[in-house]
Amino acid sequence: MYQLITMNYQIELRQLHSFRILSNELHFRKAAEKLYISQPGLTKQIQQLERVLAVKLIERDNRNVRMTAAGDYLKIQIERLDGLLDQTIQTVKNIDAGIEGDIRIGFVGSAMQSVIPPMIKRSNTSMPHVHFQLDEMSNQSQIDALQQHKLDLGFVRLKSVPKGLLIRAIFEEHFSLVVPKAHKISRRGFESIQQFEEESFILFSSDYSSTYYSEIMSIFSDASFRPKVSHKSIHANTIFRLVENGLGVAIVPHSLTKGVEDSIGIKVFQMKNISQRAVLSICWRKDSHSPILNKILIDL
Repeated sequence: MYQLITMNYQIELRQLHSFRILSNELHFRKAAEKLYISQPGLTKQIQQLERVLAVKLIERDNRNVRMTAAGDYLKIQIERLDGLLDQTIQTVKNIDAGIEGDIRIGFVGSAMQSVIPPMIKRSNTSMPHVHFQLDEMSNQSQIDALQQHKLDLGFVRLKSVPKGLLIRAIFEEHFSLVVPKAHKISRRGFESIQQFEEESFILFSSDYSSTYYSEIMSIFSDASFRPKVSHKSIHANTIFRLVENGLGVAIVPHSLTKGVEDSIGIKVFQMKNISQRAVLSICWRKDSHSPILNKILIDL
């Protein structure tokens, strides 16, 4: 038995439904027939509703049933409530079926360049009523938010995640070296990172991802030198601006450079001849039961 409990009021939805039918029919016998209940049963429901509200809703004599002003107002509001209830029930069913609802996504910047836009385009076709909440966050911030149930899905550069989370690699790409546009070494003249041994490097901070930072440092190790690191940041745009102003060179996932080279004073050397790759992974809670998330995971 469904009830609306507000302050000291306890009203059954069937009482409101019965009242709405009566207000349309203005006849107890006809209304009772439509409701498939007895006429005394309908009378009892209306009396109970009036008693709970402490309001007279109908006026009745031997021949006529009329709504009071309060009854007319309640009729209008019940019709609105019925519409909202129908919509709510349908939305609940849609969410359960995975075709409507919200999905909260955290991501590192490069994911927006390579993976997330096509994912959303596909989802807009198959799940047009799903809304995406997108937040650019560091790897650790995403892990924290997932554990606190503040995110449904994260796009991270990590190899492992804490217990209770799952992780899967979905995208692998080359690293690129980013240098000022006026740098003396040209694309044709670029051979290896060893040519930049005397340069200052601007790197993503180890706070961005210790795994990612170790991967970058292994590039220098393979080239047999330790870099002079002048600046660190967790934001790609900050790194690009520092490079543009001649404050060093940088190594970044290649996808981050898409469209940037033409708009600011940098040039990009793709490092295809090294073994290291930038790996983007997705992570989510093991106990997640979201049908929307399940569809997205299957598609990625």
